[in-house]
Amino acid sequence: LQSQVFDAGDYFGIMQVEEVDEEEEGDEQMEEELKKKPNPGSEPCFKVIVTNENGLQASNPDGIFLIDHAWTYRVEHARQQLLHVPGLLHRMANLMGIDFHGEIPDEGSIEQVLQEMWKYNQTYQLSQGTAEEKVPVWYIMDEFGSRIQHSDQPSFAAAPLFYMPQQIAYTVLWPLRDLETGDEVTRDYAYGETDRLIRKCVLLPWVPAEVLDVNCFTPEPSDEHYQAILAENKEKLPITINPPVYDKDKVFKVFTDIQQVLNNLTHPRFVFTDNEGEADILYNFSHFKDYRRLSEERPEVMLNQFPCENLLTVKDCLASIARRAGGPDGPRWLPRTFNLQTELPQFICYFQQRERRGEDNHWICKPWNLARSLDTHITNSLNNIIRHRESSPKVVCKYIENPVLFHREDVGMVKFDIRYVVLLRSIKPLKLYIYDVFWLRFSNRAFSLDDLDDYEKHFTVMNYAPGVTLKQVHCEEFIPLFEKQYPEYPWTTVQANIFKAFAELFQVASAKPAPFGICDYPSSRAIYAIDLMLKWDTSRDGKRIMQPQILEVNFNPDCDRACKYHPTFFNDVFSTLFLDETDNCHVTCIV
Repeated sequence: LQSQVFDAGDYFGIMQVEEVDEEEEGDEQMEEELKKKPNPGSEPCFKVIVTNENGLQASNPDGIFLIDHAWTYRVEHARQQLLHVPGLLHRMANLMGIDFHGEIPDEGSIEQVLQEMWKYNQTYQLSQGTAEEKVPVWYIMDEFGSRIQHSDQPSFAAAPLFYMPQQIAYTVLWPLRDLETGDEVTRDYAYGETDRLIRKCVLLPWVPAEVLDVNCFTPEPSDEHYQAILAENKEKLPITINPPVYDKDKVFKVFTDIQQVLNNLTHPRFVFTDNEGEADILYNFSHFKDYRRLSEERPEVMLNQFPCENLLTVKDCLASIARRAGGPDGPRWLPRTFNLQTELPQFICYFQQRERRGEDNHWICKPWNLARSLDTHITNSLNNIIRHRESSPKVVCKYIENPVLFHREDVGMVKFDIRYVVLLRSIKPLKLYIYDVFWLRFSNRAFSLDDLDDYEKHFTVMNYAPGVTLKQVHCEEFIPLFEKQYPEYPWTTVQANIFKAFAELFQVASAKPAPFGICDYPSSRAIYAIDLMLKWDTSRDGKRIMQPQILEVNFNPDCDRACKYHPTFFNDVFSTLFLDETDNCHVTCIV
């Protein structure tokens, strides 16, 4: 690295393999050999071989090589870069065996590269920095690195290395055994996967196969799965306590690090304290872990979170517990969801079945627990989804292909989502309130099932993207506009269905004891934001209905808009959760 020694050329050569036409070659043995070859098909097949006359010894300390990266990018920028970076499309098309002779990038060639690149992509992510900086980076090795073929018994290993002095990533390549002149350089494209079925799934982009000997049935995970999550979260469950009783006019001392609370909570029965030790209420921004100690030492202290609430707020857990309501396909109010880490074969089977039946196959890949649509991708390419699993833990959810749209004068029919704030007062008995004001977010471009990487067409989160307009409509304005556009669907009916879905979600989330459900800790209270969309569906009696689709449940949501337009917001929240006083608090009890 220091002296920039790129000496792979002294040891290796790239060889183009001509496929022999089977008719001319009556030799059956030859045909068998052909079938075993990597990436069969009509496109030219390349191999990398050892050309050095002395071969290569695994024990030789110089036997380590650097591979340059031809293209490094984040998925959401790929199309723009192929369009605008001089020479990039040309180089990628050549590397991938795609015909492109023009000077000017054309949509067709770009689409082909965007499809084919999932056979060449590798990924890494930086372990520090902001959430944005930690979004996985994808890269394609240069022509030499990209032509190293797969083998289940690889002769080499390869790994990315980020070289800080130059701020550049390289791939390091080294031999796993001694090689002679003419031996092929291969690596394991499914490195680290030992399970035979998972290897078959992971290798699908290069070795197409029908994964049909699997059932797509995804039952709720085992108890061990939930116990492992609890251990990983390092959460210590509380001991059983009696619900604390407070004086009727007690003034509560609140310890919080949330600026929106400090700025907006003005209710006379709450005062702030800087001393955590004397607080009656802990209202923390970050996750609280040691409930055991709190329950033993200060059981009367209330706090703004529940043990095991991650079962709601982390996307793979949400899908798991929701199966209690709707069987293996999940309930009607949640898009069909698979955990790519643990349910990859079932997902592939389901995808291939839909494909054969000619059903819509658009899916959305989301990281388990990043917010604001970061590292979230919409695609109808199976290869793309399989490879996304390598970057960070993800779920894949059925993309809503027939959303209920809203007519925006300036742009036409756009997607929108709705955010409700829900207040969880207790688990046993289950007591759930909804804040009477909801919030709307709109896409900026008319919806259609294409241009899947067009953020402003497919996403509604605009308040974090620089230079992007944020369309705001207050819910009181929205309801009459909505009813004018959909006169047969009064908002009261739509909202009743939404609340029914929320009630069902919290019922299943609290149906089992911790760590299989949210922990019934009497001193816990919480506020969550639930984001949802509406989709067109058919009821059991054949009527066209608007079916709520819960997208996610957010812990400690950003309440900036709430405070701005409803100055009493935190007074209402605190009064409902900590005083059990709901009169004039703009909340509706739904459970």
